[in-house]
Amino acid sequence: MKTYAVIIAGGVGKRMGQDIPKQFINVDNKPILIYTLEAFERNPMVDEIVVVCLDGWHDVLRAYAKQWKITKLKKILSGGESAQESIRNGVFALEGKAKKGDIVVIHDGIRPIVDEEVLSDVIVTAKKYGNGVTSMPYNEQIFVVSKDDETTTTQYIPRETLRRVSTPQAYEFTELDEAYHKAYKEEIGIYGSSYTNTMMVELGKTLHFALGSDKNIKLTTEGDLEIFKAYIKAGE
Repeated sequence: MKTYAVIIAGGVGKRMGQDIPKQFINVDNKPILIYTLEAFERNPMVDEIVVVCLDGWHDVLRAYAKQWKITKLKKILSGGESAQESIRNGVFALEGKAKKGDIVVIHDGIRPIVDEEVLSDVIVTAKKYGNGVTSMPYNEQIFVVSKDDETTTTQYIPRETLRRVSTPQAYEFTELDEAYHKAYKEEIGIYGSSYTNTMMVELGKTLHFALGSDKNIKLTTEGDLEIFKAYIKAGE
C-alpha cells in the first residue's frame, strides 16, 4: 500500500495583505509552502506528493521544490474555483495510479507546522478505519444564537461533545474517489465552506478522530503569519 499526499495551494490569500499568494511568502528565506512540503518529504510513511497550485505559479513551485530537494513531489495541478474543487482535482489525478487500500492525505498548503506524530497518526488511523482526521478538543464555551434575536442566547453546547477538525486528514483512495464522484454528480457537500470531512459526513460516512496539535495553525491573516514567524524563531 502507498500513501499519497494532496497539498492544496490554490488560494490567492487576499486577507494576508501581500502582493503574492500567501503560500509563496518567504519566512526566514523560505516559502511557506516549502515548510509544508518538507514535513511530508521527511515523513517515511508518505510516498508521493501532489500539489494543487495556483495557475501561473507551477514553474515557480518546481524551482523551489528542486532548490529545497522535495523529491516526493510528482505532480502539480491547477486548482478549482473552491477548495473543494481543488481537492477533487487532486483526487481525480490519482485515478489510474492509486489502488484500493492506498491512502490519500489531504492538507492545506498554508498549514506549515505539520507535526510528524500527527501526520503519522492520521495515516495509521486511516489504514485501520478507512479514514482519519486530525482533531483537537474545543476549550471555549459555545452558545447558540437565538432565532428571534441574534444578540441573545438561551442555549449552549457542552464543549465536551465538540472537536475541532482540520487537516491533515486521510482517506482510503477508492472510497474517497467514489465519494467525490457521487458528491459532484448529486451536488452533495460541495458548496460554501465544504471540505472533504464535511462532505463525507453529508454522504453518510463515519469519521475517525486522530491526533491534533495547537501549532497546526492556518495562515490566513497577517497575525497568523506573525505567530508562525515566532514558532520558526523559537525553533519549532
